Formats: sequence, structure tokens, C-alpha cells
Amino acid sequence: MKLRIELTDGSDEDEVVIRCGRVNDTIQKLQEYILTLTAPKLTFYKDAQEYYLSLDDILFFETDGEQVFAHTKSDAFKVKHRLYELEDMLPKNFVRAAKGTIVNTLRIYTINRNLTASSLISFSGTHKQIYVSRHYYSALKAKMKERSV
Repeated sequence: MKLRIELTDGSDEDEVVIRCGRVNDTIQKLQEYILTLTAPKLTFYKDAQEYYLSLDDILFFETDGEQVFAHTKSDAFKVKHRLYELEDMLPKNFVRAAKGTIVNTLRIYTINRNLTASSLISFSGTHKQIYVSRHYYSALKAKMKERSV
């Protein structure tokens, strides 16, 4: 494996490009490591305690009135960001599933497609489910196809 760093003038944002003949475990681990370095550090709240969870543990973010909650397999934590702020901050595996929901595509187990209404998303190892609206379904489906490549 070769490693090269190129400096460019006038670039507003840093970009990491991985060129490879095939995606193997090493390449995937390298990608995951880079994403963990650049992932936002969020603080989660429950009662009077602050929690520092990995984004990998988050199934989805959901609004409930004026509040935003992050859901794990067994719990829900308050987040002090709006959904549109989270959408800009979170890694690309988090996508909008409905007006009030952002889902972690890496944690989706099944999507029960309904052509006339919202489709139901299930997660492995938990009873929690959410709906993806017809408006956001095609973007979610495209992200899921990327995941399987």
C-alpha cells in the first residue's frame, strides 16, 4: 500500500481519497478509522447525567416536540442540537428518513416497503422501529445500496 499526501491551494475543505482495486478489511478499517477521527463529538443527556456515546450505538435521531432524542437499542437520550444541525454534522451514513427523523443506515436490519404509505424500518436486536416517508425513501434506498457495495 502506498501513502501520499498532496497539498492544494485554495481548498476550503480537506478531502481524503482512498484509491484501491478492491475493498478489503484493511480498506474498510482505514475508512472507519478516518470517519471516527472526523466524526462530531456529541454529548447526550438523560436526567442530570451527561453521556458520551459512540455514534455507532445510535440507531436514529427523532424529534419529540421541541426536543431531539438519540435512540440506542435500549434507551433514548436528549441532544442539544436541532435535526438540521445534526444533518450537517453527522457522517454520511446518517440520512433523513422523515421530516422529524435521521436514521443510521449502518444499523438498519429491514425495510418493510409500503407503496401507498410510509415504509417501516426495523433494527437488529431491538423492538424499536421508525417510519421512512415516501419523500425520503429513494435517498435512503440509494444510501443502502452504497452500503452493500
